[in-house]
Amino acid sequence: MARSSTRLLGKHAVAEGTMAFRFEKPTGFDFKPGQAIDLFLPAEPGRSESQAHAFSIVAAPQEPELVIATRMREGSAYKNSLQSLEIGSTLELDGPFGSLTLHRKPERAALLVAGGIGITPFMSILRNAARNPGAQKLLLLYSNRRPQDAAFLAELEALQDRIANFRMLATITDTVGTPPAWKGAKGKIDSAFVGNAIQGLPDPIAYVSGPPGFVQAMRSVLAEAGIDEDDIRSEEFFGY
Repeated sequence: MARSSTRLLGKHAVAEGTMAFRFEKPTGFDFKPGQAIDLFLPAEPGRSESQAHAFSIVAAPQEPELVIATRMREGSAYKNSLQSLEIGSTLELDGPFGSLTLHRKPERAALLVAGGIGITPFMSILRNAARNPGAQKLLLLYSNRRPQDAAFLAELEALQDRIANFRMLATITDTVGTPPAWKGAKGKIDSAFVGNAIQGLPDPIAYVSGPPGFVQAMRSVLAEAGIDEDDIRSEEFFGY
């Protein structure tokens, strides 16, 4: 992989405390849905932490721009610098890399399990599916603490109408503070939740993305629900 130059084209909120950043796609840059890039901030004198971090690509390969999304965690010098960049700023990226890409057996369903910002690689996969309709069944289990924390939720709901074989089950874990308007599920994703969700799903291969604790818990939950451990693929987001 070699570094490429890019420019910041725009930024906007996609959930409470979560920002999306749009970048110019370098000429000849190709990637598979679900892959990631390393994004290098412009050099600054005295920067004490690494100027590069990895982000999954939210955009589909056919889109003219590259998009990432991240939680804007307080105390992160990297994220503060990223958010403060002016539109048109030049950065460098390296990639693509990563293997959280869909299998090549369309007769087997894909079970996507996302915790929080772990939704990002699945956005690329689902946006690509909307542009390339196929027979493969796609099921997304999406867990967040509160509805306002769920990045891209409205887009995901709309994608269910555009992708004939796609279904989403969103759940909120903060059941005490859940607003009355919330129509999704409540509670954590457990083996019973998964077992009910995958009924009728043809021989699913599972993909898990989110914080390390979530990924580890979901691997156990999926196994308890009857998913073979060899059919569980995962990617962890450590945050910075």
